[in-house]
Amino acid sequence: MKSKNHITIYDISRKLKISPSTVSRALNNNPRVNAQTKKLIVETAKQMNYKQNKLALALKSGHSMVVGVVVPFIDRSFFSTVIRGIEEELKPLGYHVIICQTGQDASAEQENIHALLDAQVDGVFLSSSIGREESRAHLNHVLDQDKPLIFVDRCVEVTDASAVVIDDFKGAYQATSHLIDQGCRNIVHFAGDRKFDIYENRFLGYKAALKDHGIRVDLKRYVIHTDSVIENGRKAIARLLRDGTVFDAVFSASDFAAIGAYLELEEQGIVIPDQVALVGFGNEPFIKYTRPSISSVDQSPLEMGHRAAQLFLHRIKQKDDEPVSQHIVLPAVLHIRNSSMKH
Repeated sequence: MKSKNHITIYDISRKLKISPSTVSRALNNNPRVNAQTKKLIVETAKQMNYKQNKLALALKSGHSMVVGVVVPFIDRSFFSTVIRGIEEELKPLGYHVIICQTGQDASAEQENIHALLDAQVDGVFLSSSIGREESRAHLNHVLDQDKPLIFVDRCVEVTDASAVVIDDFKGAYQATSHLIDQGCRNIVHFAGDRKFDIYENRFLGYKAALKDHGIRVDLKRYVIHTDSVIENGRKAIARLLRDGTVFDAVFSASDFAAIGAYLELEEQGIVIPDQVALVGFGNEPFIKYTRPSISSVDQSPLEMGHRAAQLFLHRIKQKDDEPVSQHIVLPAVLHIRNSSMKH
């Protein structure tokens, strides 16, 4: 049964005694309708509060002017800033953005992707919550429908998908090398979940910097899985102190675990950076306001969002003989603050 408030082209047609096909053409700005008739139909549609059926229009035209963005956590500054970058590029062109959150759960990612495809989005931006060994069928489903798939930050190998990432390896290498330059030799690494390439690459950068500087540490003791969680950073410091592990620096793969380390070190009366130097990863806004402020590797989220949107626009305009996928690696920038400045 039709809602009383749901106005259709047939209602406009009956009121104006003009054929439904002419009404439809006018509302879709078809040049076959003369200007005077078109103006009358558009004004009447506004007066009657007519709303176009976007889904039907998308099915007819093949374009919904809607894109989907799927991220692990909406409430993280990094992801919200990436979304802002995407919107700044696409909204002036008439696109709308649907935002989905997975909570870093692979099944939620799959459900969100299928929901977005059912909604006829024109493309999907994804910071993936699946690891290297998990199913990618839902990602291939996006490409099978000839929709652009653009990875942002967290990506997996999928043929014909594009990506914008930062150089996680180099960022970790720079952070660890900086700590070594400050005289640190027993550097602990707070690692994220290494099933994700970003955290594996940060671990490898840390490991390579130690090797290149001739420093050996027991990786089983000095690499601790913390995830991007404040409380886990606190627990890791407490565990190191309880076990009697000698350490003079912490390089954390996330600013959240770094904040946890900062809080626990402060509570235990350990002076930063004199006794333990600290570097995080992400350059979250809050780390500038600790005392001492925390050094961190910037992930350039706003630029990442802009570049991802530009890849999407290029993808929908590209010719058949052009390469389908593009992979952009942004430089990692280490912001050195007081938490790591021993000299």
